Amino acid sequence: MPKISYLLRFITFVFLLSALSACLPKPYRVEIPQGNLIDQSKLEEVSIGMEPRQVRYILGTPLIIDPFNTNRWDYYYSINSQDGTSIDHHLSIFFNDGRVSSIKNNLDK
Repeated sequence: MPKISYLLRFITFVFLLSALSACLPKPYRVEIPQGNLIDQSKLEEVSIGMEPRQVRYILGTPLIIDPFNTNRWDYYYSINSQDGTSIDHHLSIFFNDGRVSSIKNNLDK
């Protein structure tokens, strides 16, 4: 009969330990931004007809330069916050004959 009481105590201990572990606070997660943060004011400085060096001066080095399509630069920014929300911005700048020909972005969303 003593084996049953030890087993019962062990099961109770494991149950209480698992119940108490659910009450512990979540560990702090550091928010690590990834990519280039581009705000609307910087984007407004870029205009059609600019040279790549001017765009690089305003926005910085693009995150992605496609080696197969050098006429497109992609700027991407992503961050996941503690509360589960995420921010994703994607900006593509297209060049034609060494000048900006079009700008596609989702910064307004």
